Amino acid sequence: MKILVTGAGGFVGRNLCAQLKNIKDGKARNYPVAVEEVFEYDIDSTPEELDSYCRQADFVFNLAGVNRPENPDDFAKGNFGFASTLLDTLRRHGNTCPVMLSSSIQATLIGRYAGHPYGESKRAGEELFFDYARQTGARVLVYRFPNLFGKWCRPNYNSAVATFCNNIANGMPIQVNDPSVELELLYIDDLVDEMIASLQGNEHHCEFEGVQAVENPDGRYCYVPTTFHATLGQIVDLLNRFASLPQTLMIPEIPADGFAKRLFSTYLSYLPADKAVFDLKMNCDQRGSFTELVHTPSCGQCEYSQARRDQGTALAQLQVGTLHRSERARTHTDAQGRNRRGQGIRSLRRPHTVGDNAPGIHSQHHQPLRHRRPRYGDVLQRDIRPAATRHILRPGMTTTAINSDIDRQNVVAHDAYCQ
Repeated sequence: MKILVTGAGGFVGRNLCAQLKNIKDGKARNYPVAVEEVFEYDIDSTPEELDSYCRQADFVFNLAGVNRPENPDDFAKGNFGFASTLLDTLRRHGNTCPVMLSSSIQATLIGRYAGHPYGESKRAGEELFFDYARQTGARVLVYRFPNLFGKWCRPNYNSAVATFCNNIANGMPIQVNDPSVELELLYIDDLVDEMIASLQGNEHHCEFEGVQAVENPDGRYCYVPTTFHATLGQIVDLLNRFASLPQTLMIPEIPADGFAKRLFSTYLSYLPADKAVFDLKMNCDQRGSFTELVHTPSCGQCEYSQARRDQGTALAQLQVGTLHRSERARTHTDAQGRNRRGQGIRSLRRPHTVGDNAPGIHSQHHQPLRHRRPRYGDVLQRDIRPAATRHILRPGMTTTAINSDIDRQNVVAHDAYCQ
């Protein structure tokens, strides 16, 4: 498939072309589409190039447009005028390939968008494309974008998220007039995935009720189902927490498929290389060294520790988590078939060798204990919080069983051996 992308040098065009080239070069293999050629047309391209591309294209993404001209009259010229030229060129070559138009939510001309020349020019472009579809039978896809964000978005231009990410990552001030203002946001990678899906006819259709897209398989508009709503205050708060990571080592909650993850990826794309690397504090004493790497609100922490060999003991940290004690002891049968009462320990992904209500050590980063099932006598470093008492095994010490007074405390389980 030969694909023409107009406005290829812009924010959306650059991201789309990069992924289409990845597909073409075999680097992105998770898309069921074959890309033979990507024609990139931008403001510095020639009319001859546009003519050649329109003759050969199997699909056209029209991302060219003007959103902040010096002269308001340029809205119509950039958004309606070029669209007309593009469709006339396709018509001249008898090419009725599918054509996608990037429009804007401002084309609804509702509320604060009413009477704005940018929205009016986008609305005129939409009607031009719908007329073209009726006249030629070509498949036309009109997308009304909300606020876009992601890598390569130009800061201090028309994206608040890009400006905030750039300024906070580079230590520059930002200005928020009203933190309660809510934005509907669309992440660039989600948009690119939707556009690539449209190559196979798998786009999502909708109609609009005001400025809200409502899914409708027969709708004449298209949209990306995955958008997020966040206030300016929430965005800035998250970015400030990302920026404080070198000092706090605290990674905020980042759900796997949520807005925070996408915002964090965007923030990192603006972070200077020299700020992506920072020093860690190594705590040393006669026992060895201990270095904290990162903390999380709910998944414990990552750390590195090394004991001095001359102390005769090596401690290998295996897991971080919470010890859950049974509410009461239960009778269980041991390996010899004898009835026992009391508590035991089990580790994740290992057979339960004691009763179902035995305490368990739970960890996101789990490694099994050394070549044996966990048992009484495992060394515990109780409660990883700084104010808590730490228990470290030293040569000659005798470990004791886990008693019932250790109730739902954070622990670090260590496997210890003498040199």
